Amino acid sequence: MAHLLEAGTRVRALARGPADLPPAAEIVRGDLTVPGSVRAAAEGADGLFLLWPFASAEGLEQVLAEVAGHVGRVVYLSSAAVRDNERQAEQLIERSGMAWTFLRPHAFAANALRWAEQIRGGDAVREPYGRAAVSPVHERDIAAVAARALTRDGHAGAVHELTGPHSLTQSEQARVIGEVIGRPVRWEEAAPQEARRQMLDRGWPPEIVDDVLRAQAGATTGPARVTATVEQVTGVAARTFRSWVAEHAHAFRARP
Repeated sequence: MAHLLEAGTRVRALARGPADLPPAAEIVRGDLTVPGSVRAAAEGADGLFLLWPFASAEGLEQVLAEVAGHVGRVVYLSSAAVRDNERQAEQLIERSGMAWTFLRPHAFAANALRWAEQIRGGDAVREPYGRAAVSPVHERDIAAVAARALTRDGHAGAVHELTGPHSLTQSEQARVIGEVIGRPVRWEEAAPQEARRQMLDRGWPPEIVDDVLRAQAGATTGPARVTATVEQVTGVAARTFRSWVAEHAHAFRARP
C-alpha cells in the first residue's frame, strides 16, 4: 500500500472492521465471505490486489463475479509452492475475464520471526533441517512488484516468481541474525518428530505441519532457486535477508 500511496495512486482497502491503515487510504467495509459486500470496494477501481486468506478456493468464484464488471486487472498473491487451493484460485482468476498477474513468492524473510522467542531467550535456534535452503524475499519487494503490476502495463498474463538475492540455509539465516544483533546464534538440530509435536501443540493443522516439514526435508538437497524478477520488474535489486534482519533486529534482541 505504501508504494501505491507514495506514487500518488488512490488506494481503497476492503476491511471487515477497524484497520490500522494510512490516513490517505479509503476504507470500505466488507467481507470476502459475503461476496455481495465487496462490490462497493470494486466500483470505480482500476485494479485489484487479491490476497485470498482461506485454506480453499471455495467462495472465490462468487467474489470474482462481483468485481469483474468493475475492475480491469487483478494481481493475485499466490506462492511458489502453488498448493492445490492456490492453483484452483489461479484457474478461477484466469477465467474471470480480468487481466491477471500472479505473484509467486518463495519463503518470506519474515518467516524468521518464528525464531524470535528462542533467540531472545538464548543463543540457539532448535529446529530440524538446518541444511534446508531457501531464498528469503523481503515483503517490501513483493509489495513493490505488486504495485508495478497494478499500475503499469506489460504485466497481463505474467507469472512473477519472486525470491531474495541469495540462497541461505536455515542455519545460515540464524547465523546472520546473530551477526546483526551482535551475539552468536547457533543452530541446534532437532528431530522432525519433536518439531511436529510442538507445532501441533501450538494449534497448527496437521496437514499444514506435515506440508511444512516435507518441504523443509526436500530443501536439504542443494541451493534454493534464485530469480532476478524483483530487479527486472522494479529496476532495483532485491533486498538481502541481512537488510531485513537489520530492520527487525528489535524482535530478536532480549527485552529489558
